[in-house]
Amino acid sequence: MSFDGSNDELWDEHKWEAHLNEVEKKSDQLRKFISSDPKGNTPRWITLLEESLSEDDAFEAYVEEELLLDEAYFPEDEDWDDDDDFEDDEDFLFGYEDELSDLDEVEDFDAGEEWKSLSEDFADSDYGSLDNLIIYNQAKQLAVDVLKWAEGVPPKAQTKVFQEFVGESLKIGAKLAGGYSFGFEAEYLGANIAYTKKALRCANICLGHFQTIKSKKLLTKSQYQDFHGRFFELRNDIGVYVQELRDRFNFRID
Repeated sequence: MSFDGSNDELWDEHKWEAHLNEVEKKSDQLRKFISSDPKGNTPRWITLLEESLSEDDAFEAYVEEELLLDEAYFPEDEDWDDDDDFEDDEDFLFGYEDELSDLDEVEDFDAGEEWKSLSEDFADSDYGSLDNLIIYNQAKQLAVDVLKWAEGVPPKAQTKVFQEFVGESLKIGAKLAGGYSFGFEAEYLGANIAYTKKALRCANICLGHFQTIKSKKLLTKSQYQDFHGRFFELRNDIGVYVQELRDRFNFRID
């Protein structure tokens, strides 16, 4: 599988980011294709909460679903430098219909946690598991707590800003997981950085919504202080992690 084009130039975070932006567009199309709510009237996290035994299960299902949708657009034997690989959308969607038809079944996600694991060659730890990435655990616990809070917000108070805040809080962990899944070899490190930068953007979006949420009195004073402080810390930690990944990339190509 080639990720560096015909001139053997290593893909950096910017080239990966441009590619991932296209992947996200395709993933959104695929999500609408397989969704029971193609118009998006019901946020995905609400559906997952209804189908799950707990907020923790809903978060895990959300992350795995996001990874599966993105993975559908990372062909195993294609040259990713050619945009023509993604033109035949209709044929592609029907080709993956059987594989992706069970995305709404949360119990399918409980069959195993292989998606969290990397080989020891690619992992950033001796155990090769996403669970060893501290900022992922921070993002996961924060998202779970946000879901617990969101369930108590009356439907009439669930504004567009509220919905986006909850959704973006879940995406932070999903993007961190997406980056980690690529590992830490120089050939794939740009993808790891690009995904992690998307997690950083999600955290910034959440922070940007706090004043509006506070003005709507959807959070108590203690809830506001707790959530704002944790999102702020997580955002900063992700920023540091991005720089650490960049340093690793630059060291390996120098």
